[in-house]
Amino acid sequence: MSETRRPKMAITMGDPAGIGPEIVLKTMKSDMIYGVCDPFVIGSKDSLLKAAEIQGETPKFHLITEPEQSLGTYGVIDLMETGVAPDAAIEFGKVQKDAALRAYSYLERSIELGMQGRIDAVSTAPINKAALKLAGVPYIGHTEIYQELTHSPYALTMFNVHKLRVFFVSRHVSLRQACDLANRDRILMFLKNIDHELKQLGFEEPTIGVAALNPHVGEGGMFGTEEIEHIRPAVEDAQKLGIRAEGPLSADAIFAFNLDGHNDCILSMYHDQGHIACKTLDFQNAVTLTLGLPFMRSSVDHGTAFDIAGKGIAQGESMIESTRVASVYAQMKLDHSDAE
Repeated sequence: MSETRRPKMAITMGDPAGIGPEIVLKTMKSDMIYGVCDPFVIGSKDSLLKAAEIQGETPKFHLITEPEQSLGTYGVIDLMETGVAPDAAIEFGKVQKDAALRAYSYLERSIELGMQGRIDAVSTAPINKAALKLAGVPYIGHTEIYQELTHSPYALTMFNVHKLRVFFVSRHVSLRQACDLANRDRILMFLKNIDHELKQLGFEEPTIGVAALNPHVGEGGMFGTEEIEHIRPAVEDAQKLGIRAEGPLSADAIFAFNLDGHNDCILSMYHDQGHIACKTLDFQNAVTLTLGLPFMRSSVDHGTAFDIAGKGIAQGESMIESTRVASVYAQMKLDHSDAE
């Protein structure tokens, strides 16, 4: 990592009714995080204090209004509040409009700072889709919010766990619809975007392994023709453009073959195909990144966990890993930009 500049990292607190405040506090207690980035929290002091009391802690806060005011000192939490629903009495473990309004305001503030170039990355604690809907937020989740509010042409979801980097042709759709989305044009579009984003991170000639859709790569058409009609032609189209894609490769083997980093990344055909592999490998340390934005964004790969919120038993490993991984990739982008 560069010795001259660490990435400026915003950590959004997520839905204050969930485990977000607890895992953010645990993240800010990690001295390792201060070694890879300059972190500050966008959240609400009252929620963090409530979580701290549950955990038997008395954190020190340094309230800031601008990221440049952060001290970056381990043991002191630089905190930026948004002033949204300031008098709300948030209850742990319940879907609440005010909680969602607060959570959404943290994301809006991080996006504003990212668009101004004042942060390099953001690590997001979980939000609740039902609460967002109750609050009238017109987006289903983090990825949609960040893509729309940054006016980005695309937002690529990438799972990162150990040496596996996994992209998805489709995510939150039915399996039937996912099969239809695994078409030649869409796969080629993803291969182009993945190649571009990895090069922005400093991969000179990134290699992309492409998973098959059907068992045994369709067995020559006996188990399905998508590989013949769509996936292989898309890979060949990409190769003609100079993209180092290979496949389709059997989905029951491609992830295991890439545990040593054989390919720089894998393009899976649908949500669970990639998620099952990554979460089985290491559930706690599977991190979601969003590429294609003006800044790096990462997130834990779990939800608000209302069932355990406020009980002091939430584990912080995934939030710590989300912040660490976002810092690593933000640093790669900074170093690549400096080298150009």
